[in-house]
Amino acid sequence: MDYVNGPGRNHLFVPGPVNIPDQVIRAMNRNNEDHRSPAVPALTKTLLEDVKKIFKTTSGTPFLIPTTGTGAWESALTNTLSPGDRIVSFLIGQFSLLWIDQQQRLKFNVDVVESEWGQGANLEILEEKLAADRSHTIKAICIVHNETATGVTNNLAKVRKLLDEYQHPALLLVDGVSSICALDFRMDEWGIDVALTGSQKALSLPTGMGIVCASPKALEAAKTAKSLRVFFDWNDYLTFYKLGTFWPYTPSIQLLYGLRAALDLIFEEGLENVIARHKRLGKATRLAVEAWGLKNCTQKEEWYSDTVTAVVVPPHIDSTQIVRRAWKRYNMSLGLGLNKVAGKVFRIGHIGHLNECQLLGCLAGVEMILKDVGYPIKLGSGVGAACAYLQNNIPLIPSRI
Repeated sequence: MDYVNGPGRNHLFVPGPVNIPDQVIRAMNRNNEDHRSPAVPALTKTLLEDVKKIFKTTSGTPFLIPTTGTGAWESALTNTLSPGDRIVSFLIGQFSLLWIDQQQRLKFNVDVVESEWGQGANLEILEEKLAADRSHTIKAICIVHNETATGVTNNLAKVRKLLDEYQHPALLLVDGVSSICALDFRMDEWGIDVALTGSQKALSLPTGMGIVCASPKALEAAKTAKSLRVFFDWNDYLTFYKLGTFWPYTPSIQLLYGLRAALDLIFEEGLENVIARHKRLGKATRLAVEAWGLKNCTQKEEWYSDTVTAVVVPPHIDSTQIVRRAWKRYNMSLGLGLNKVAGKVFRIGHIGHLNECQLLGCLAGVEMILKDVGYPIKLGSGVGAACAYLQNNIPLIPSRI
C-alpha cells in the first residue's frame, strides 16, 4: 500500500526521478538470475553496445555501475586523475556545487569558476585560464551539461573549441545526468573524455544505475591515475570484459532488463525524435511561464534547458508552499528550489517518458496552485499559450501513421 495514498496517478514533474514506462516496469518484474549464467553476459554485451548510441560514440567504452549519479561522478574523477591534480570546475547551481565538493574531498586542486545562479559556465574565464596555462598544469575540465537546479544548459561544443584552439590536453569530464537521452549530446564530435548519466533521468528507469562512458584518452589516463578506487575501478570491469563475463560483482538483474526495455523504446521512437520531443516540451513550458507573467530563472535564451524549467516567483510568495500545495491538494510533484534559490523558484521537470498532453495537465495544475497561493493568474493563460504552440508542432506518432 502507498505510504500516503491519493486518488488517480501521481503527476510526477520533478526533473528526476521520472515516470517509468509500463514496458520497463513489466520487463523488471522478474525473479533473480545467476549473473554468471550465459544469459546475463549475453544481455550485458548487447546493452554495452547499444548504450554507446545514446552517448553518440563509437570509440567510447561504457560502464554500467550499480550506483547513482554521485557514484558516477566519483568513478569519472578517480579513474582519470591523481590527488593534487589541478582541475577547472564550473559552479552554476546546486549540482555543480555538489560535484565540486566531491572533487575537493577527493583532494584535487579545484580551480572553481563561479557564475551567478541562472547563468551558464563562464567560458571567457576558461579561455583566460587555458591561454595562461602554457605548462599544461590543468589536467581536467569538469562541467555539468544541464544544471538541474536552475534549468541552465551549457554549450559543450564551445568548451571543446576552446581546448582545441589552445591545443590544451586537459581531459573533458561531463555530467550529463539530466541531459543524455533528452538533449543533443555528441560525445565523439565534441571530444568528451568521460560522460555520465543516471538511470532515473531521461532513460526513465528506477534509480540505481550510473552509466559512465570513457574515451580512449580517458582509458589511457586511467593507467597512471593514482586516486584510490576499488568499487569504481574501471580496470576491474575491463578485466571481466575481456573474459566475456562482464561483471566484477553482482549487478541488478532487474535494472539490466529494464535498461534493455528502455533502450528499445528510445530506439523505436528514434533518438533524434526523443530530443525533438523534449524541445517541444521545454518550449511549451517556457511559453506558459511567460503567459503567467513570471520569469525563468535562466537568464539567457542560449542557456534554456529542455528538460527542466525553474520558475521565479514574486518576493511575497514562498515557492516551497507551491510545491507543498501541489502534493497535498493536486497529487502532483514539482521540484523545490535548492540552496541559493530555495523559496525563490519552483521547478517543472519535463524529462523522460512524458508527452505533450501530460505536460498540459501539469501546467493546468500549476495554474490552480498559483491561484491558491494568491498569485493573480488568469486561469487557462499558460495552458492556452502552450496549446497554441503544441497544436502546430506535434508530429504524428510514426508507429501509428
